[in-house]
Amino acid sequence: MLGQTPIIAFIPTRDAAQSRTFYEDLLGLRFINDDKFALVMEANGTMIRIVRVGNFTPAPFTILGWQVKDIHQSVADLTAKGLKFTRYSHFEQSPDGVWTAPGGAAKVAWFADPDGNTLSLSQH
Repeated sequence: MLGQTPIIAFIPTRDAAQSRTFYEDLLGLRFINDDKFALVMEANGTMIRIVRVGNFTPAPFTILGWQVKDIHQSVADLTAKGLKFTRYSHFEQSPDGVWTAPGGAAKVAWFADPDGNTLSLSQH
């Protein structure tokens, strides 16, 4: 039933203006509108609501990610725009921050938004 309906993603923010700059200018999401509860953005047909929540503690895991065709090129492109990728001591990551899952079928690189939410790029 729900497998054929669009998904809406939700991301919390303390500072909507800073989040808009990050998601629109750095990551390239399309701004739709600001309904005063959330910034409404669009990413390849998926609605993303960046919700004003006041103070919160970011989750210690990925809350949103993008599947990319070439993770190393995507990391290089975003790094050139000023994005810093997260290094984890418990993962062996390439020099650009990409972790390869056992077996090599998946690669992941993590980064944080201005509120400390963990986001990721992955290649499968």
